[in-house]
Amino acid sequence: MKKIGILLLVFFILNSSVFSESDNGLKVFISVDMEGIAGVVTSEECSRTGQDYNYFRRIMTLETNAAIEGARAAGATEIWVRDSHGSARNIFPDLLSQYAILIRDWSGGPMGMMEGIDETFDAVIFIGYHAKAGTPDAIIEHTSSGIVTDMAINGVSLPETGYNALMAGHYNVPVVFLAGDKAICEQAKKLLGQVETVAVKYAIGAAVVSLHPKVANKKIRSGVKKALENLQAFKPFKMNPPFTLVLKLKTETQVYNGAFYPGAKRTGDWELTYKSDSILDIIKAFSWMRK
Repeated sequence: MKKIGILLLVFFILNSSVFSESDNGLKVFISVDMEGIAGVVTSEECSRTGQDYNYFRRIMTLETNAAIEGARAAGATEIWVRDSHGSARNIFPDLLSQYAILIRDWSGGPMGMMEGIDETFDAVIFIGYHAKAGTPDAIIEHTSSGIVTDMAINGVSLPETGYNALMAGHYNVPVVFLAGDKAICEQAKKLLGQVETVAVKYAIGAAVVSLHPKVANKKIRSGVKKALENLQAFKPFKMNPPFTLVLKLKTETQVYNGAFYPGAKRTGDWELTYKSDSILDIIKAFSWMRK
């Protein structure tokens, strides 16, 4: 019995170490969307019912691996990957790098695409991201679900990059790298200031001009490594409280329903406003008011 107890203890220690490999290296959080992956040009390609969905799931996983390789080359010893698109069950677990921890599906909580982030991380990376709703010369541009036409905090209109960066900023973690189409790279630089980006494609009307996936992966790997090797140059993205969320939705029914969230007020035809001193409270309100 004593030997069995010792073996169980060793097994527990070894398995626990998977989630905390080192206290000395960098701990990196990677949030991965799909619309901004190289080659993707239509929503169908990102949908489970799309004919090419499984092909682009593979490309999505390989771009994530490129970011993981770049992070490890810069000294990261713990890497968490948050599958952040659609069902949140897109990345192929067996194709994903063995050096990453994968978060799949939605918990039901407000953290969404940033599920798992906390103050223990050193840096955040965004892969496969896209521009906000209404952005010209962008590919599959939208904000959150398809019912949101605009989401602004303290007067600043935000793409998913923006409010996800604010969640990271709440924990004093900077966004250091983003890969996606040219439009979101430009938005990220304008919004976050110092951030390393790789544009894997750009739009011509409804068409896309894209890098070859292998070229995109090489650039992502190099860009992530460069960003993490210069980590001191990046600052967490924050806004000063109090916070005012202004949410614009597409239909009367959606605005009517959103107005039932405690503290939410209808302030326009299809507009809702919510105020709080807590950015996480703002994100929670946003996650419920847009349902």
